[in-house]
This record gives sequence, C-alpha cells and structure tokens, in this order.
Amino acid sequence: MNKISKDLLEKINTIPAQPGVYEMLDLNGRIIYIGKSISLRNRVKSYFVKKPKWSKVEKMISFINDIEYIVTDTHLEAVLLECELIKKIKPMFNTQLKNDERYAYIKVEDYNIHKSLSMISKREENSFGPFRRKFFLLELLNSLKNIYPVIKTHEGYDFQYNLIPITMNRKLFEENKNSLQEIFLYDKSMVLFINRLEDKMKEAASKLQYVTASIYRDMIYGFNYLKTGLYGYKTMFFKDILLKMPIDTGYKLFFVSKGEILSKSTFPVLKEKDIENFINAGKNLSLSNSLDRNEKANIDFRDILYSEINSLPEEMVIYL
Repeated sequence: MNKISKDLLEKINTIPAQPGVYEMLDLNGRIIYIGKSISLRNRVKSYFVKKPKWSKVEKMISFINDIEYIVTDTHLEAVLLECELIKKIKPMFNTQLKNDERYAYIKVEDYNIHKSLSMISKREENSFGPFRRKFFLLELLNSLKNIYPVIKTHEGYDFQYNLIPITMNRKLFEENKNSLQEIFLYDKSMVLFINRLEDKMKEAASKLQYVTASIYRDMIYGFNYLKTGLYGYKTMFFKDILLKMPIDTGYKLFFVSKGEILSKSTFPVLKEKDIENFINAGKNLSLSNSLDRNEKANIDFRDILYSEINSLPEEMVIYL
C-alpha cells in the first residue's frame, strides 16, 4: 500500500459504503480530484493499493492529505453532482467535464470558395452543436472538402470523391450549402446522407479502392457522431419522465423534462396519490422553469442523465 497517514487511514475506514462524491485534498486544503461511486468506501480504498490501475492515480496519491465526501441517495445524483463540482472547482487531476468552454459548433458558411463548413466557438446563425471533440471535428470538416459539391437528388444526396477539392462557383456553392443545411437541420436528411456514404464506401471497396473506402468509413463514423449529438436524445426526452428509485429510506422520485431534472422528492412509503401529486407538480414546473445552465455545459449533464436512465431497470422509468 502507498504511504498513508494513520489519521487518513482511519478516516477512509469510516467512509460509508453508499453512493456519493469524494474529494481529494492536498496539504493546503485544495481539492485536486473529484470522483463519484456507487460505494464511496470501496472506491476510495481502491486508490491506496500497492499497484494502482492508472499512472495518474499513482502520481496523485503523493499529493493527497485529506479526503472529504458527500453522500447521495442514488448513483444518478452522485454523477450529476460530480459533474457540477468539477465544472465549478476544476481540480488539477480531473481531465474530463471541466473544459466545456472548448466545445465547438459547426457552421454552414455563406458563399466562400475556401470553405463550406467551419468550426466556431460560439453559437451563430446556421450553426449546429455544441460538440465535445474539437480536433475530431476539424479532421471531419477537412475530409468533407473532397466530396463537395453535395447535390440533392430525389433519392437523397449525391457526390463524388475528388483527390483535389473542387473550386465551386457560386451556383454550385449554393446547391452544396442548401444540401448541408438540410443534412444538419433534419435527422432524416442526415440519415439519407449517411446511407449514401455507405453506398459509396461499398462501391469503392468493390473496385479495390481501399483508401477511398476508408475515407468514406471515417466520414460515416463522423456523421454518426454528429447525428447522436444533434438527434440521439429526441426519443428519450420527447416526453416527460418519472424516475422511481428505491433507496435505503424508501423511494426517491425524479421528474425529468427535456433532459433536465426539475424536481425530486423522497417518500418513506410510496402511495399512488403521492406519485400523482408529484407528477402534477412536475408538469407545472415544466411549463415555467428551466435550469440556468449554459448550452455547452448542458450537454455533459444531458449525456449523464441519458446514460443513467438507459442503465435503469424498466420498472424505474415511466414515460408520461
């Protein structure tokens, strides 16, 4: 086991085996890492072993002077609280969630012979996102230059791979722009475009053009990533959702609307009337309230909520 003070070891042994968030503090009381777990005690103890799983942990251990924790009723609350605290405190050893200001948008440009799509840091007219993977977006946008112009057809969209990007005149540029706007605005249009990319990939592979086929393959991966970010949550968040989770002291209800938890409440004994009243109160909130959260930060909270709801048993998730 890594060297650890007697006081800290005693504190670790008193940490409850419940869901929650833990904070690692250095000698000056600064929070250097924030994590979450369904069992705080087990997770914290896992850091103080002979051979930590990650080199980052081994480096961080030497800085830890104290540990604080916050117990939550559910793992869902733990992961959301972790996200909130990381964004607020930005601990030095946390690498994810704290840099949402770097997330980017894709913009469909007006007439410009050099680029049809650009990556921007703030929302503007004809922009889509935000997306996390900034450098991935840059690579995707650069590769798309080789298939312009994208022309709309009765079946969907058509294009050809050009080793050297074509310089489009204004007419071709506007056709290409209109196609790109449709593809980003409508999920069905994006699906049609992805289907065409798949056709092109198979065609190139059948002609033994494996380099071209691999380029189409990467574009397919890229547009599926964009599709998930833009439209992947519509089905789940189209309706209000009631989450009914058993906890140590009874049940906890969550009212979810448009990808946000608007209210939550604990019940020692849960009755049908309690559920009905909770739902009615939640629906009233959904008509008037929205959390004050910036758009870039919101995608992290949305993704966490989406992932947690997907992991719950069906009987805990009720679509209203």
